[in-house]
Amino acid sequence: MVSEAIFETINRLLNALVTDSKLLNENEIYTEVSPENIKAACLNIYTNIDCVLIDLFGNDISPADNMQVYYTFAVRSSDTLITLYTNVEKADIMQLESISNEIPSAAFYEREIQDMYGLQFNAIPDSRELVHHGNFPLKVHPLRKDFKANTRLDFVKREQEFISVQGKGVFEVPVGPVHAGIIEPGHFRFSVAGEPIINLEAKLYYVHRGLEKLSENENYMKVLLFAERISGDETYTNSLAYCQAIEKLSGITYLPERALYSRVVFAELERICAHLGDISGLCVDTAYIFPAGQFAMLRRWILILCEQLTGSRFLRNSNKPGGLRRDFIRSNEKIIHECMDKLEKEFAETVTIIKDNGMFIDRVEHTGILTNEIAVDLNVVGPGGRASGIKTDVRKEFPYAAYRKLKFNIPEHSNCDVNCRMNVKIEEVQESISLIRQALEKMPEEGTVAVEIRELKPHSFAFGMTEAPRGENVHFVMTGENNTILRYKVRTPSFCNWPALCHAVKTNTLTDFPLINKSFNLSYAGNDL
Repeated sequence: MVSEAIFETINRLLNALVTDSKLLNENEIYTEVSPENIKAACLNIYTNIDCVLIDLFGNDISPADNMQVYYTFAVRSSDTLITLYTNVEKADIMQLESISNEIPSAAFYEREIQDMYGLQFNAIPDSRELVHHGNFPLKVHPLRKDFKANTRLDFVKREQEFISVQGKGVFEVPVGPVHAGIIEPGHFRFSVAGEPIINLEAKLYYVHRGLEKLSENENYMKVLLFAERISGDETYTNSLAYCQAIEKLSGITYLPERALYSRVVFAELERICAHLGDISGLCVDTAYIFPAGQFAMLRRWILILCEQLTGSRFLRNSNKPGGLRRDFIRSNEKIIHECMDKLEKEFAETVTIIKDNGMFIDRVEHTGILTNEIAVDLNVVGPGGRASGIKTDVRKEFPYAAYRKLKFNIPEHSNCDVNCRMNVKIEEVQESISLIRQALEKMPEEGTVAVEIRELKPHSFAFGMTEAPRGENVHFVMTGENNTILRYKVRTPSFCNWPALCHAVKTNTLTDFPLINKSFNLSYAGNDL
């Protein structure tokens, strides 16, 4: 196996630095390193193995006298996850060396750990709070086990820190956190010189719900409800990533084929729905009302179909660990085919309308450029990354459900602008229609859609990964006693991509911001767990 070869390579590269090392769940490598060596080990792996940092998170393993920090790298070319972890002794002051100067994508993870666990990273380029706001008490860290989920805090008054850009003619434009329209809150602080944007800071976490804390010590089926409520428009792919992790932990090696193909159908319906909404939004932000209405109508067709199939427009309560709650596809193949036929025709005609309009294309071309270099440094995922030349997709690199048995292309563009991000989504809608048809054709006529979950072994752990509409979606689950969850860490694609938005707007004008923002269409709730 490729993962076994990588496992041997890691042990050879790190050699004396390794305290313990094991290969679990076929493709997940876990290697323990001492705190003083963890930075050197991470940089060694990052430099010598073709991998990217996809997660960095803490875990309070009370009642032990230490906490753990996990650094997870993906070897996308070899379907392998490498997790280096270290034990830090609990104390008033806990410290590790920052890796974000060498691996820029680590910066937000490190700031999140500082807020939630109180562990400090030495030489971190930006040590300001990330999750906490100006009124959050100092030295209160919600993911420590001694912090109870029902704690009511006495808030304090502190000023939030923003980067101040100095210079003649430079001024700040604050936008939000409350916005016009029905969207969630986020504060955007623009520094501008005349019209061009010099700097943008996004302050999020206004809708932080403490989902990871609420999951502690809860039955794994209850935590599934939390997974489905991370972000409404990515309900299915979040629940699927969680289910995959639980299935690994229960020792399941086989799922019924009808379940695997059904999961593809539902995941692609969710992708189509999300992308149609995004493309419609781009038309709204360019005041191109007719195609905006057309794409919104097509999105409604998919929502209606989802409700016909499962009883929920957002596909809630359709997934469960071990498969599906029932066979939603059986006897509904015809209406799915008819919807795909109608959608494909209407979608193609509406895409032709917007691409034949020079004024629309002029508005989206060369706007909101996210260079390949920045996209790579920040590990930008999904359509945002693919529009900047990063050809990556979990469905190909870490195949799940029935994707291994289906044919599809990954769109790739390199002009890095709003137009490219739109074109990626257009092509993905077309690929999703094809995938749904293939899944229906290959799905066996007979068979069940679920297997029973066995007991979950306490203190075991696994990752679940899916390609959500916004990109690579990573869920880590560690079990406790009696089928409970000890640690549930979620890293959605929005967490990776919010920093990228702040780079993409630079040198553009304030009036370009809504258009650039919509081309990424990141989730506030999907970030503010």
